[in-house]
Parts: sequence; C-alpha cells; structure tokens
Amino acid sequence: MSGERVLLLGGKADFIRKAVECGLEVVNIQKPSGFAPALLEHCGQLHVLDYQDVPLVTAVAEAIHRVRPFTRVLTQTEAALVVAGHLTSHLGLAGNGVEAVRILHDKRALRTLLNHKGIGEVAFLQGAAREDAQDFVRRHGAAVLKPAMGSGSLGVRKVRSPAEADEAWQWADRSGLTDFMMEELLAGPEFSVETFSIGGEHTVLCVTGKDTAARFVEVGHVVPAPLPTETAEEIGRFVRKVLDAVGLIEGLAHTEVMLTPDGPRVVESHSRRGGGRINELVQLVHGIDMDVLALKVALPGQRVPTVPAATGAAATRFVMAEPGRVTSVDGVAAAAALPGVREVKVGVAPGDVVRPTQWSEDRCGHVVVYAEDSAAAERLARQAVDAIVIRTVPDDEAIAAPLHHRLAEVDEVLDPFASREGRPVNT
Repeated sequence: MSGERVLLLGGKADFIRKAVECGLEVVNIQKPSGFAPALLEHCGQLHVLDYQDVPLVTAVAEAIHRVRPFTRVLTQTEAALVVAGHLTSHLGLAGNGVEAVRILHDKRALRTLLNHKGIGEVAFLQGAAREDAQDFVRRHGAAVLKPAMGSGSLGVRKVRSPAEADEAWQWADRSGLTDFMMEELLAGPEFSVETFSIGGEHTVLCVTGKDTAARFVEVGHVVPAPLPTETAEEIGRFVRKVLDAVGLIEGLAHTEVMLTPDGPRVVESHSRRGGGRINELVQLVHGIDMDVLALKVALPGQRVPTVPAATGAAATRFVMAEPGRVTSVDGVAAAAALPGVREVKVGVAPGDVVRPTQWSEDRCGHVVVYAEDSAAAERLARQAVDAIVIRTVPDDEAIAAPLHHRLAEVDEVLDPFASREGRPVNT
C-alpha cells in the first residue's frame, strides 16, 4: 500500500477494486441510487449522499480531509466531473481544477475558448430569441441544437431549415431544456481521441472510429480508426492543442472530433475516458486499461506512458430495437458463438419497454469483437448485432420523455452548480 489516500466520487465496484489494486486507499462518495453492497468490499470509507449537492459534498469532503487528508479527488463518472474539479480547487489539491474541468463540461465555454484562440473555429449561437435561431439557420444552412452540458447525445437535434429551428425551439421548451446552444452543422467522418496527460503533456492513446445514427447516438466504435497514419497524427496534434488551450493537467480525456473539409473540429470533449465500451477495445488492441491510468495519477512518480503498437483491431456495435414493449429476444447465443466475438450483452427482456433512441442510455445492448484489422472487426460486429432480434409491439410507455424526466431517471442534473430554481449554488 502506497499510503496515497484518494476521494473517489461515484464509480462502480470494479473501478474501486482497481483503485485498491493500484495501491490506493479509497474514500468513496456514492449517490444513494449508485450504492451497491459490493462497494463495501473495497472502500476504506463509504459515504452515501448526493455528490451533485455541491454545498453538502463540499462540507463532507472538508471534514474528512481535515481528519485524514487525501491527495487527489478522482472520478470517471460524467455527473461528478465538475464537482471533482471544484473539490480539487477548493481543497488545494493536485490535479485538474474546476476551471479546466468546467470548460470541458460546458460546451459553450469550450466553443468560446477555441474560437477565441482560433483553434478549429465553429459558429454558434447562445441565449438568443427564437428569431435569432431561425436567422442562424438561414445564414449557415443547417445547425445542431444541443444542451450546453451533458453527454451521450442527450437532447441533440439536427436543424435543417428556419421552420425546423422553430420546431426545435418549441421542443426545447416542452422538454424543460432552458440552457442550450445552437451551432453550425459540421460535415465529415467523426472520431474520438482517447488521451492521457501527465504534467500537462498529452499522449494520444488511440483514435477511435465512430458510427452515429441520425439522432447523433453512437451505434458503433472501432479501434484503431480506419485512417491513414498521417491523418490520425493530424487529428492527434489538433486534440493536443485543444487540451493545452483548456489547461488540462492530468488524467484521461475523451475528445470527439469531426474531420471536416476545413480540417478537424471539436464536437465536444470530456475529462474522463470514453464510454460505449471504448476501454475494452483499447485493452484488446493496445493492452492498456484506461481505468488504471486514471487511477495511477494519484501515485508519485508517474510518467507519460508508452503506447504499445496496435495488435489487430476491436469493435463494438450496439443493439437497437423499435420502440415498444419487448415480446421476444432471440439470437444472443448465435451472436456469441461467432468467431472473434468477445462479449455479448442484451439489457432488455420480454415485458421491458424500449424507448425511442434519444441518447446512449436508450440502446438495448452491445457486442464486442476482435479481428485482424478494423474493416474485419466492423464487419464482424455488424454480423453479430444482426443475429440478435428484439421484437416489440407498440406501447404507450414507449414514448419520448422530456429531457428533465430522463435525467431524473438516472438521478442526475446537467449543472450541479445551479440550484433547482436556476440560481447559482453558494459554496
């Protein structure tokens, strides 16, 4: 045991187990909705409270730190990222402070910063009237309306005309979405760049290929992305400039990039590892567990890692179904039996409700495969997913719930520093 004591916000039992195996003593704060008995096996202390209640978690963290200090506040949980940055700054600890993390959490702040510095400029609109949105679409041809904060493509809508801008504006109002932005629609293939930073030096672990559905929800990933080496290097250089501009000091980042005719442009970025099974793909291809990298920043003497060359390729593809009530699920065993398939998981069963695909949480399952190259891996992943058939029948419950209802279901708020009445939290 190194004696390094860390405060970890959120995280499942497997992630906390990895922290202990790295030699860390873990103080874990979990939301009540995230508590599981398996957590108790690995934590030095476990506190159950809403870590998005900023005044409460600040007071608790101060009290714990006063008695037995910790050296880092860590998280890989999206809902806890900005709170971890706040606690890092508030307690004067090493790591990513609230300013850098907040910029990555707030898409408007990131876009404003990058435009100001001339790094992949993208036109955007915020805090305007409905007529301004219509005019924006007239000037730029097409646009994307999105929440200023959030992930998993929740609440993202494509707008192709002034009439659609008006419709999207009304939808945002009905959905309870009051904090959103509109930006020009980018054209080109989309990738994500997985990075790890130490002392402000950023290492590209890999470039991930992405397949997105019409509503921007990712339906597949492949590592490595099927790109020429020079193009992958160009994207990597661009992302390092982005992270330098933000001031990210350490840890993982997951940056989504569109390769437009004018060069790379940021879609969004996060100070955590990518979701959607990307960590499993990186492990299969490069032998790197990004969870472990994220945790080892708390250990003294950490250096910039050497990334092993890719061995083969890995892909994941997500299982989708028509909205409605599930009547049958078939083909799971057949998918798992295909050569090269490493994992098959379906999260719905007869009687469950499938909602319209609004964000990543609406996907019904996934497959993970390994093959000799990216093209073969993508083909195999499609074959495995096609073998799985989920049948549904129409059902009144399978309707698109307002965005704030969906967040309530997963016990999250987009901005923990705003009270439920919209006023800033006083910490």
